[in-house]
Amino acid sequence: MRLMRRYDTIVIGSGPGGQKAAIQAAKLGKKVAIIERNPYIGGAGLHTGTLPSKTLRETALFLAGFKQRAVFGFQFTLGRDVTLSELMYKKTEVIRRQMEVIIDQFNRNNVEIIYGEASFLDPHRIFVKDKGAGEELYAEFIIIATGSRPARPGDIPFDSEHIYDSDSILSIDKIPQSLTIIGGGVIGCEYACIFAALGVMINLVERKERLLSFADEEIVNSLIYWMRHSGVTLRLNEEVVDIKIEEPNRVITHLKSGKVLASEKLLYTMGRVGNTDRLNLEAIGVKVNNRGLIKVDDDHRTPLHHIYAIGDVIGFPSLASTSMEQGRRAVCHAFQKEGLTCELAGYMPLGIYTIPEISMVGETEEGLSAKGIPYEIGCAYFQEVARGQITGDVHGMLKLIFDRSTRKLLGVHIIGEKASELIHIGQAVMNYGGPVDYFKDVVFNYPTLSDAYKEAALNGLNKL
Repeated sequence: MRLMRRYDTIVIGSGPGGQKAAIQAAKLGKKVAIIERNPYIGGAGLHTGTLPSKTLRETALFLAGFKQRAVFGFQFTLGRDVTLSELMYKKTEVIRRQMEVIIDQFNRNNVEIIYGEASFLDPHRIFVKDKGAGEELYAEFIIIATGSRPARPGDIPFDSEHIYDSDSILSIDKIPQSLTIIGGGVIGCEYACIFAALGVMINLVERKERLLSFADEEIVNSLIYWMRHSGVTLRLNEEVVDIKIEEPNRVITHLKSGKVLASEKLLYTMGRVGNTDRLNLEAIGVKVNNRGLIKVDDDHRTPLHHIYAIGDVIGFPSLASTSMEQGRRAVCHAFQKEGLTCELAGYMPLGIYTIPEISMVGETEEGLSAKGIPYEIGCAYFQEVARGQITGDVHGMLKLIFDRSTRKLLGVHIIGEKASELIHIGQAVMNYGGPVDYFKDVVFNYPTLSDAYKEAALNGLNKL
């Protein structure tokens, strides 16, 4: 009879959060296993979410660049019979190389990979089933990093031919002439921009009065301007009451306001649900909410304090970057040692890969006003910065928010290409409690987009 294998840590799920959790535990000298139900490593972030969608975005940027930047003298026409797989030719190679990197990291750190479906038998035992066979595993600490999947309400006739979710849209046969997108959250806005850049007529339906309500309103208004400029029709404060498929190639969407939208395809992006339904959490008394998400404390512990949950399975912000740090932090907390930090490094940035992209860190104007905190802002526009003129980035803007009395930097908000890269300069200053004066006094390379920080700081300080 085979003895039950025992581990210090078992991580369920091999996405970004699970990877970092497993490697961090291995770095502490622990015996670690990572369980993955798919026959490949990487989770949704690598195979159906982050990497594939960003690959498509880069393709759209490339094609749109040829169409928009007439200053370089290029012309480009996108053929209507071009398939998405042709536009994403690079995806397979990127995924293959990234999988090799991850597996190599696991091997170098002695992290054991176990393929199969995991479910709890009791608080310390996990049953792993693979191709009919199965075995029991024991762990002192367990980290749930199973991620999430697109929500699929029963009244939406998904068929992956006319109506898609954010996973199945990547297998669409050809670029449609028109597309209705239900949901104006991060995923909906990103895909609206990507397909609009490819010449698709877009209807974006959002039940709230504004897009991306957590982001700076001025930045979002700038995004909306450029979305409309690229051919996106926004249907804000609208509610969907019925969706029907009419042949050939027509999806009819009825809105509560009486509007009727017709399009060749439809993409539904209203929320995601946690991958918890097959974990048998009932056996250990861990509950989930109506979206399948697990509630955790500030240290990412479930009510059973030796079981942690991280990443998309615990909800907002559901980003690969934060999931990685949550995985590291959970392991550090589980194996507390002197000098071992368990804290996240201060302010965490958010990146939204629309066209143009948005990134932010810290407070918004709306948030500070609600708290009654006096502030000042400084702005710089990329079209007024030499590098922005060179690259033709007329979309870009950088906003600094700082305390009027102490001049402490409170928030940074950027729209424009490379926003998700530029944000880290402001993040570093904020994490060390620096004032806006830092940007006034520092020397940046010239010409660079980073120089917008100096322009924004001077703009703000001149208002004091």
